[in-house]
Amino acid sequence: MLPMKFYDDMFDSLLDDSDLRNDMRMMKSDIYEKDNNYVVEMDLPGFKKEDIKIECNRGNLIVTAEKKHEDEDKNKKYLRRERSYGKYSRSFYLGDIDEERINAEFHHGTLRITIPKKDEHKNTKYIDIK
Repeated sequence: MLPMKFYDDMFDSLLDDSDLRNDMRMMKSDIYEKDNNYVVEMDLPGFKKEDIKIECNRGNLIVTAEKKHEDEDKNKKYLRRERSYGKYSRSFYLGDIDEERINAEFHHGTLRITIPKKDEHKNTKYIDIK
């Protein structure tokens, strides 16, 4: 039996090899259900509305945000650079949703996406027994 630390280190190294950990850190999200909707609230501080793209495809919600480097000023001599730039993406499978009525708002660095669920009773087909 291996110690738990071994599994933690192994999992961390797997995530270090990909951008998943950075994406998750930059795009922290909460997903909940309310009034027959899924609601996704995602922190995107430092991004502008124009930097964000939301896509929905067969029940998958994909949010991509890209922050580009500002033009470099040749006279600047940085002592420290901690702000990150690049393209970040998160994807969530939500199932049977009404893709035509999705609504999104971006306010003070928080993206809020409201995704209506399809009416289960409308999609239910009853089979007559003969």
